[in-house]
This record gives sequence, structure tokens and C-alpha cells, in this order.
Amino acid sequence: MHQRSWQERIGNQRDWIWRGWQTRYSYLIKNATAEQTPLILIHGFGASIEHWRHNIPVLSQQYPVYALDLLGFGASRKADTQYTVELWVEQVHDFWSIFIGEPVVLVGNSVGSLVCMSLAAIYPEMVKAIVMLSLPDISIRQTMIPSLIQPVVTSLENLIASPLLIKTLLKIVRKPSIISRWAKIAYADQNAVNHELIQILSAPAYDRDAEKTLYKLSQGVRKANFAPAAQQVLPRLTIPMLLIWGLQDRMVPPKLASFFASLNEKIDLIELDQMGHCPHDESPAKFNQILLDWLERII
Repeated sequence: MHQRSWQERIGNQRDWIWRGWQTRYSYLIKNATAEQTPLILIHGFGASIEHWRHNIPVLSQQYPVYALDLLGFGASRKADTQYTVELWVEQVHDFWSIFIGEPVVLVGNSVGSLVCMSLAAIYPEMVKAIVMLSLPDISIRQTMIPSLIQPVVTSLENLIASPLLIKTLLKIVRKPSIISRWAKIAYADQNAVNHELIQILSAPAYDRDAEKTLYKLSQGVRKANFAPAAQQVLPRLTIPMLLIWGLQDRMVPPKLASFFASLNEKIDLIELDQMGHCPHDESPAKFNQILLDWLERII
């Protein structure tokens, strides 16, 4: 797809050097005025700015829209560093400080929603409201694995995360056929898993140092300090929050949606039937309208 088309779909792409690493962001401002609240879109694990390609053109009709590739993902540097949600929080906050500097609405999918939640807790001055799609909670993961088999799971994870095997593993998992299988687990609508989506998800795995990043990420997500516990942070927030969950989400259990919503009266919960882990991409027209209606009501 030619560059002009991508510019229309994901905005103006720019590189930004953060802590010595190259990162990518995009912005699109069409009919927005100076009074309108900017939006920052934060993708999920393994995704990128392009995952918002069906949302940015619509949302930018009414709001200034920014999107970032988190360090280690998309077209941002595959850095040899310790990956945590806190690292990405600092990346987004520094980006906001330099390029925006006024309160924003954060919109995140999956791990991106964890970043949004954490930003609201750590830097409340920058966040007017947050939208969370399929919010994971790493702390609950351990409770979901029976204690008797936890040692077995840990041993398998240690084997898979071995530096000796990671390069071979990456060569396998980045194949379009394998990416397609994973995407079809994440998406309830199999028709949404098309060639374009597979290209978006698989391309970054061919970047330089991608295997080092995969190893660091596989290490990071297994550590207790990778991310704050959603069930501990959500009750402390005092801003408007929208929680969107696909009832056919097979990546993060949909039953968590009502549990999280019960933790704070500021949370508006919308559950979507016949929808998987990425509602913004699986049914963009429905998601865009839900978001725009909510934003009109709360800001």
C-alpha cells in the first residue's frame, strides 16, 4: 500500500529519539480546534500504530489524534532493555510533555490499556479520562494456574525463554501462517483476520534485534514488577473511565470486565457480543461510535 494511503489512514508519521532509542509516532488533526481534547492511542502487545488504521481517520474528524509505537514494537527500536509497563509509561509521558502538554484522553488496547491506567495513576495532571479495551491483570495470572502444575508451567516458560531457543522460535512464530492462527484466536470475526492485518502483526518481527526484544519481553512479562495490578490501581482513580470488552475474548477472560467495573463507580462498562480481544479493529464502526458518544458526554 503506497505511503499516501497510509498517511490518510494512520496520520503523519515521525521518528522521535527517546533515551537514545528511535521511536515512531503519528498524528492526525483534521477538523479539530484548539479547544478540543487530544487523544493518544496506545496499541496492545505485538501490535503497532497501524492497528488503529480504521479508527484514526474517524476520530481525527473531531479530536486531535496521536498514536505511538511503544518501544520494542511496531517501527520503534527493538531495544535490548528491561521491558515493563513502567518503561512504556515513561515513554508516553515524555512524549506528552514534549509534544502535547495539556490533559488528554488515553485510549489503549490490552497491554496498552494497562499503560493508560498506570499513566492516570502516576501522572494525573496529563490525563482527563481513559478508555481501556480488554484490560489484563498480570497479578491474576498466577491465581488462574493450579498450584500443582505451576512448577511445570514455570519450567516450560524458562525453556521457551532461553536465549538459545529464542531465535529459532522467532523464525517460526513470525511466519504469516502462525501469526494468522494467533490472530484467529484473538478475533471472534475470522473475516477480520486478513492479509493486511497479518502483515501489520508480522513485519516488526523481521526488524534488527527482534529476537533480543522477544527474549527480553518473554522475561519481563513473567516478573511480578512487569505491570501494576489493575485491581489495586482502578479503585484509586477519580477520572471518567470507559471499559470495553468483547464477550468472546479468548486472550483475557471476559468475566474480569464486571469485576473491574465493580471496583470504581467512575467506570462505564460496555460489553460487546460476538467480539474478541481487539474491538477497535474487529468492528471499528461500532467502536468508533461508542467512543465518540462517550467522549461527547464526559468532556
